[in-house]
Amino acid sequence: MLFSDISITFVLSNRQTDRSMEKNQELRNAWDFVEHTGISIFLTGKAGTGKTTFLRTLRDRSRKRSIIVAPTGVAAINAGGMTIHSFFQLPLSPFVPNASIKNRFDYSKEKRKIMRTLDLLIIDEISMVRSDVLDAIDSVLRRFREHDRPFGGVQLLMIGDLQQLTPVVTPEEEKLLQQYYDTPYFFGSKALRSINYVTIELTHVYRQQDSSFITLLNHVREGQTTAADLQRLNERYQPAFRPAAESDYIRLTTHNRIAESCNEDQLRNLPTRACTFRAETEGNFPEYNYPADFHLTLKTGAQVMFIRNDNGGRYYNGRIGHVTYVDHSKILVLCPGDDEAIEVEAETWENTKYTLNERTKQIEAEVQGTFRQYPLRLAWAITIHKSQGLTFEHAIIDAQQAFASGQVYVALSRCKTLEGLVLATPIRSTAIINDRRVSDYISHQTEQAAQSISALPALKEEYYRQLLMELFNFDEIKASETALFRVLTEFFFKFPKITALHRMALSDLDTRILKVSMKWGNIIRRMTAGQLHEAEFMERVKSSTRYFHSQLTELFSHVLGMTKELQTSNKTAARRFENTYAELQQSYQVKCELLEHIMEEGFSTVAYLTAKQEAILNSLDDGKGRKRRKKEPDAPKSAPRPSTGEITFRLFKEGKRIKEIAKERGLTPGTVQGHLFPYIRKGDIKIEEVMDSSKVNLIRRIIKGVGTDGGMRPIKELCPSDITYNDILMVMKTAMP
Repeated sequence: MLFSDISITFVLSNRQTDRSMEKNQELRNAWDFVEHTGISIFLTGKAGTGKTTFLRTLRDRSRKRSIIVAPTGVAAINAGGMTIHSFFQLPLSPFVPNASIKNRFDYSKEKRKIMRTLDLLIIDEISMVRSDVLDAIDSVLRRFREHDRPFGGVQLLMIGDLQQLTPVVTPEEEKLLQQYYDTPYFFGSKALRSINYVTIELTHVYRQQDSSFITLLNHVREGQTTAADLQRLNERYQPAFRPAAESDYIRLTTHNRIAESCNEDQLRNLPTRACTFRAETEGNFPEYNYPADFHLTLKTGAQVMFIRNDNGGRYYNGRIGHVTYVDHSKILVLCPGDDEAIEVEAETWENTKYTLNERTKQIEAEVQGTFRQYPLRLAWAITIHKSQGLTFEHAIIDAQQAFASGQVYVALSRCKTLEGLVLATPIRSTAIINDRRVSDYISHQTEQAAQSISALPALKEEYYRQLLMELFNFDEIKASETALFRVLTEFFFKFPKITALHRMALSDLDTRILKVSMKWGNIIRRMTAGQLHEAEFMERVKSSTRYFHSQLTELFSHVLGMTKELQTSNKTAARRFENTYAELQQSYQVKCELLEHIMEEGFSTVAYLTAKQEAILNSLDDGKGRKRRKKEPDAPKSAPRPSTGEITFRLFKEGKRIKEIAKERGLTPGTVQGHLFPYIRKGDIKIEEVMDSSKVNLIRRIIKGVGTDGGMRPIKELCPSDITYNDILMVMKTAMP
């Protein structure tokens, strides 16, 4: 179901009930960019505009393969993802552009699979991500995906509000980074600046309903507060205010030590008995990711805040209440407006990592460890930073020591109404810190966004065209073959025949594949969007996949098989050979399997992305090129599907001639010969059964006289016109040990 076809349903945390909101064009635009284009997106918006809800909806309904990462452990746990540093295995030190990331441990096969098949990378709380960290992500993705494309060709969805949380940069880091970046914010990333991405700002505020309060908050957010704004805010200044014991006021402070001191003092002053609850952990759950206090101490009368949503709707993340009873086995909390206390039960948080389900081929979150504790925290006071994402009916704000851009805005915007807000210290204009770099960036991006949104229909079609051209792009195979050939000529000069075969493969790759694909690409570029979807053109696409598939198999299927057996005692040579051979083998297998799928099923965006992921996964299975066919979960076991070569061999043994098999199967005669080559090598059939014996003998005599160092051209010039390059190659490969 398309997002634009459904009404957007928000789960309002302060009510914990589902409400169907009016259709929101900004959210529909965001969905279309994510789901139907390859354009990266920066999704931003004021506090309470639905960014987190959009993330949850996308996670549940998108058809793209995605993972979620965040800069902090708490943010990652809340978003159902992993921290950036954990997933990408980044060092804690700043990333220097063009430097390679050295890891103590290499990336696991599982993680490489995930990165190779990833469509969408979601980064939550992007405002806290430094520019160098984004470039480090780019470096890792390029390593395992497309080396010449920013972020390895992965689409990004960056979610956050630059007017709220900011990147944390120590003086030492700032000194180093300013040599390479003009800003620590994520938009200073060199990789990000090299791509086109759209900014979509959500403007409809759901948290506050009072338009005048929303206007005041906007002025604070943008650093444009007027004297009237400050006067209205400071009317809420009540230095002697003491909330009633049963109220739900919470104090928001700038520093952690202030909040902790306040909570400890209040708890100590209660005359009731204290009970301490120790969290239970299992598996891997790092201490820095703990979502709640490991030792939670409570007393009857303590003011507490729930720190997660209850599935039964009794409480939500940020709801304030008071402990009415506590012992070592029972906690009761009464919240304002409720008639009876809530009996609180311990909750379990999961520390996850992404894994690949081998059966469904889906990226899944695998639980690495659990943390079990009561979902409560002392709540006479919390830091403004920890209040991020929460909503309060009543709050006491102490922002006199605000030290970071957006802190005052975050504090004020937590409250639903101005009347529910009390200032412990007056707010002066100097406390409202606004970063001009952020304002300038947002202004520029807003202008660009309008243009991108108007071009959305064209961008959807361009994405379709881009994937179609990618199907017929063979540059990766050319680069891999070139790298392997270079290694062969440098280290394996004792195997001149193998080197000669690869020299010929490079030449034929240029003439029979790359030149043809370039012409085909030019045709696709010139066609209109409507023409690209016509049935006649779709048949041309299938025909083209058949042609390129046959050419690739002729060139590489058996050359790779013979090359694989090369041995050397030189460790450097062996390592370079292993790496370059694996790259070529993988590139070749992925492209062949992808072409085969489109040849059979036809082209569409979904079909192409699915087939590409399947092909990449198959190539990564064990490095041996074994294919795994996708099966339904409960499908009965059936006999293995015969390979293309096995079908060709069976038809040949039934007495059919080469040309007959080629016509029947939609292949070229050369491809059919290539399918039969392994059976010639094994002795199941003789080459003279596949080719005329007089041709075979003539080619052998010419090869013996001319040699192979000069490639195939001199041999071909001495052969009659009815002897093809493929005939020569077949005889050469058969004669090799």
